[in-house]
Amino acid sequence: MAQKYTRPVVAPKPEEKKMQPVQFIFDNSNYKLLAISVAIVVLGFILMSGNTDIYSNTKIVIAPLVVLAGFGLAFYAILKKPGTKA
Repeated sequence: MAQKYTRPVVAPKPEEKKMQPVQFIFDNSNYKLLAISVAIVVLGFILMSGNTDIYSNTKIVIAPLVVLAGFGLAFYAILKKPGTKA
């Protein structure tokens, strides 16, 4: 049996669509925290650099803790929910 051809039904266009503002995943505060965390990681690597006294307390203990703190802050900046504006 032959099938009958029917045109697809097109929904009528609404007169006016309400435009909603685009909501980004990250807020301005997230980007600031992320930039600060990158600066902290860079500072930690600067503290680790150099070729004199490789067994100094700064290079072995303090610099790795600064780098880990920077990575922790970056992790927090990514997972932080942006503030809701009502």
